Amino acid sequence: MFENTKIAFASKTTKELKSAHFLFNTIKNPVLVKIGEKLLSFALKTHLPISWIVKPTIFKHFCGGENINECNNVINKLWEYKIGTILDYSAEGNNNEENFHKVMLQILDVIERSKDDVKIPFAVFKTTGLARLELLEKINSKQELTEKEKEEYDRIKLRIDTLCNRAYKYKLPIFIDAEESWIQDPIDAITTEMMLKYNKEKAIVYNTLQMYRHDRISFLNELISKAKENNFYIGLKLVRGAYMEKERERAIEMGYPSPIHVDKVSTDKDYDKAIKICVDNNDLISVCVGTHNEESALYFTQLINERNLDKQSSKFYFAQLLGMSDHISYNLSNQGYNVTKYVPFGPVKSVLPYLIRRAQENTSIANQTTRELNLINKELLRRKVK
Repeated sequence: MFENTKIAFASKTTKELKSAHFLFNTIKNPVLVKIGEKLLSFALKTHLPISWIVKPTIFKHFCGGENINECNNVINKLWEYKIGTILDYSAEGNNNEENFHKVMLQILDVIERSKDDVKIPFAVFKTTGLARLELLEKINSKQELTEKEKEEYDRIKLRIDTLCNRAYKYKLPIFIDAEESWIQDPIDAITTEMMLKYNKEKAIVYNTLQMYRHDRISFLNELISKAKENNFYIGLKLVRGAYMEKERERAIEMGYPSPIHVDKVSTDKDYDKAIKICVDNNDLISVCVGTHNEESALYFTQLINERNLDKQSSKFYFAQLLGMSDHISYNLSNQGYNVTKYVPFGPVKSVLPYLIRRAQENTSIANQTTRELNLINKELLRRKVK
């Protein structure tokens, strides 16, 4: 299904393909990525002007724009191929109440932009954009909070409730992204609370499960039991995980068992098991399979087809990041499945940490970068022949 490069790169000009080829070739080199990361970090600290070099290159490839309006071209271009957009405000700012309020207002703007627009089927936010990391960590470790901290926690929950309430008002599903294991428990607790409140009729609030954690299958089964007992629907986004190296390093440093599976095979097994659990419980669960893994994407399509389920049901979605795995996104959409792309946006300087992580991720997953390059080469060759 995923070998058709004519479909995969139909939206790309030859010039854009060559630019992507150069970018992935650069990202493939860990030495260049390390140097680039240090230079960009230095430029940020010293306030050097860097937008002129970042915006037309890595930013253009992985991001939709610096604001919502700048994303319109990407939104419309994706929709030409029936691929939806998830506008992801990826700016990372100061860890203070003023900034948390600004982030909430920005996400409310995203919800307003997305309402009643078939091209934007989901909203999304990260809890750490709305909450102080140290407080989440303290709650996660079950330490007693001061009265001031309890008030702060109430404000966090109020911000999250404000977003979920607005999404509920417009019947717009909203993803709450997963984060590091040492702050995830309070995020899970708040998300479940929001599901109980807003998912009485259908899945509006979605939790995100990082399946490289070896406890997520048991968490999923417990969540299903809670939903049945309390009569609410479950929304889930399944991902493999984004913080593997940090998780393992911290576990070693602090002397506790790593929450991450020992190998990729175990992660893949749990990921596909989670897909099956979701499909088996599709009367209760709406699922977005967020993956760049061809085998898992294919497995999801097989389960849908084997059970004669409607592949265009709003309960079944695929998601990939903008600028990655177009061979999966465009071929699935061409086959009639619901597909979305995460489209990050924000001021160039504020989005740089996100872009650095994308570069690091592509460097660490060598097979994926090689796969991207091989497919681009195949399409460039096909275009030359034609």
